[in-house]
Amino acid sequence: MKKIEQIMGMPITVIVPRASAGDPVFKAIFGRLRKIDEQFSPYKESSEVSAMNRGLSNEKVSPVMRDIIERAEDTKAATGGFFDVWHGGHFDPSGIVKGWAIDEAARVARDDGCIDYYIEAGGDISLSGRSDDGNPWHVGIRNPFNRDEIVEVLELSDCGVATSGTAIRGQHIYNPHDDKPIHDILSLTVIGPTIYDADRFATAAFAMGQKGIDFIESLDGYEGYMIDHKGIATMTSGFDRYKA
Repeated sequence: MKKIEQIMGMPITVIVPRASAGDPVFKAIFGRLRKIDEQFSPYKESSEVSAMNRGLSNEKVSPVMRDIIERAEDTKAATGGFFDVWHGGHFDPSGIVKGWAIDEAARVARDDGCIDYYIEAGGDISLSGRSDDGNPWHVGIRNPFNRDEIVEVLELSDCGVATSGTAIRGQHIYNPHDDKPIHDILSLTVIGPTIYDADRFATAAFAMGQKGIDFIESLDGYEGYMIDHKGIATMTSGFDRYKA
């Protein structure tokens, strides 16, 4: 069964192959995502993120916000400063919250006993088990020059896959070291053990520009696929094993 709802400003797709239309797992998954959006949306005045940008001190933030801040700091350290939730004095943890939120939704599915599921938010995906035809899930990488074209099809199970780029949201990722937008690459897809990790490292690698694919190559258990501004694709050494 497949359901789509608009949350966090984007369509979120949940597929649980053997669930019925009224299965409570869908309500639980979408409910968890709405709760996260209410707390972490930088666009909602009532969110805790907005309160922080109005001056709420770190000492007064909630435990879960403190956890997100610590995760962001850990990611900043692990990526040589190329991941930063602060830009121009503005706090926006979306780069880490999105993957974490999908991971939370996947945890809800597992807690409900789901072995097979697919949860996608804005092109970032957590998937487990197999699709309704009994085969691994098939995931396409879109051409950033033509979103209607699929340039690679991946065969995946029990992992996360995230793509950072400019095709949907425009230029929104900056190099924190010089505060300049990234122009030399258009898309970078990362496959990792969880969507939380795949997403945060995809964001950081994109901020590195063409060197980002080398960063993904250096990580154990991760593979990547990059498309530069000339349309040339570069992939990590083990990426081919995921091709359908």
